Amino acid sequence: MTIRVVLADDQVLVRAGFRVLLETEDGFEVCAEAGDGEQAVAVAVEYQPDIVVMDIRMPGVDGLEATRRITANPELTGVKVLVLTTFDVDEYVYEALRAGASGFLLKDTDPVELLRALKVVAAGEALLAPTVTRRLIAEFVDRPENRRIDVSAVREITDREREVLGLVAGGMSNDEIAAHLVISTATARTHVSRIMTKIGARDRAQLVVLAYESGLVSPRRT
Repeated sequence: MTIRVVLADDQVLVRAGFRVLLETEDGFEVCAEAGDGEQAVAVAVEYQPDIVVMDIRMPGVDGLEATRRITANPELTGVKVLVLTTFDVDEYVYEALRAGASGFLLKDTDPVELLRALKVVAAGEALLAPTVTRRLIAEFVDRPENRRIDVSAVREITDREREVLGLVAGGMSNDEIAAHLVISTATARTHVSRIMTKIGARDRAQLVVLAYESGLVSPRRT
């Protein structure tokens, strides 16, 4: 399967570097580029890529707003957003994850890691390095203005689902959750899907953020 990618960054050299990297690897296709968030949304609609690699700080419509528009567009439900940032603790990254981005990477990430990240996100998993994510969320989730989730939405979470949610927030994949709980991967996947439905999360990454915001999981304990 070929992973189709849109590159959104206001720096031409950055986009060119990513393009060269991806086009020299089997299984990747750069179908379009964008120099700002507005263009990113437009080419996402036009080309329907698997992933938009999104810089946050761009002129005009920034990557955060572009992420919101993409994840809220019913025509783009199959499009994932992978956020790139210069900083590993960045309020904008937190907001992007809340908006539905499937994960984030630092811009100085090793090329091999970028390729692996694209494969992970294309497969439907969240790209959330547990230690970085916990630090990021711990920084912002305790602020009163950031607790926007309606806690009534999580009242139907069962004890088992709460346990699974804690493992998801800790960075475990479905296979790892299955091994930890001695259940099948299919059962683990079902638990995660049901939790996402109950909480109203678009994908696994947003599920983690909402888990912290609701208080079901503490970033200081996981």
